[in-house]
Amino acid sequence: MTHCEFPLPVLGDLLRHMQWADEEVWRAALAAPDARADEPLRTLLLHLHVVQRAFLSLWTDRPPAFPDLAEFPDVASIQMWSASYYPELNAFLDALDPATLTRPIQMPWADELAAQLGRPPVAPSLGESMFQVTSHSTYHRGQVNMRLRALGGEPPLVDYIAWIWFGRPAPASEAASADSP
Repeated sequence: MTHCEFPLPVLGDLLRHMQWADEEVWRAALAAPDARADEPLRTLLLHLHVVQRAFLSLWTDRPPAFPDLAEFPDVASIQMWSASYYPELNAFLDALDPATLTRPIQMPWADELAAQLGRPPVAPSLGESMFQVTSHSTYHRGQVNMRLRALGGEPPLVDYIAWIWFGRPAPASEAASADSP
């Protein structure tokens, strides 16, 4: 079985877009008063960021954690919990040897998936799993944006092509830290 090869610069670009898009969605979610404690929105946001963290844990040989929604009474509490993800991800990327992108990643939930599929799943490579995180996040950001609109909020334009059109802006957190003395 051959794996799809994703060059590190491509993955880095996709992950940088993901960070920018996540921050734009957080800005919109935190600005929408009716969204702050909405359970369906909290569920989507927590799932999106739990999966991002779970994969980073796998990539860095740490056990993944799966916090419960009850630990987060509002959108802001999820955002605060998720805030350390991108510094950790960026440190991982900075230290990543591109040669490791083809190594297989064993997911602890593979047995559950095998029961659903009726056969064991093929282990994705590190690079494929990194692409999966960006794809999964895009999917759920779309759901979050639909929920924001339903709650009267203004969903941001966060498509990858929009990020390109805007000139690949840095995530707001990076721009803010660059402006700090």
